[in-house]
Amino acid sequence: MTEERKSEQTTSEALQEWRAAERTVAVARRGRLAASVAADAAEEAAEAAFATAKAAKAALASATLAETSAAKTAAMAKLVVQSTTVDFADADAETSLAEVDEVIAQDNYKRAQAQANERSARNSG
Repeated sequence: MTEERKSEQTTSEALQEWRAAERTVAVARRGRLAASVAADAAEEAAEAAFATAKAAKAALASATLAETSAAKTAAMAKLVVQSTTVDFADADAETSLAEVDEVIAQDNYKRAQAQANERSARNSG
């Protein structure tokens, strides 16, 4: 939206923009929370996988296969942790951007409201 259009924005339009920005922030925050929970779960899964690998080393010779499997699980869990950490960072960035959009939309609404009040005062006086 151009600066010229923003200065002509009605209170209703600005309010709609603000509400849309609020919804976007809410969705981003839920996404961030979900990514955070997933990252925590992945961390615990990785720790469990590494513990399984350690226990497998102490097992009988037949546990060699279990050790290999646990090591692969740990490696996959580590990839999940890394991937989820990136997802969390992305969600955090999206939340920050959405919050900035919300502040801009709120400012646009306040500006439009002030302009509407000024027009009303000019028309009344």
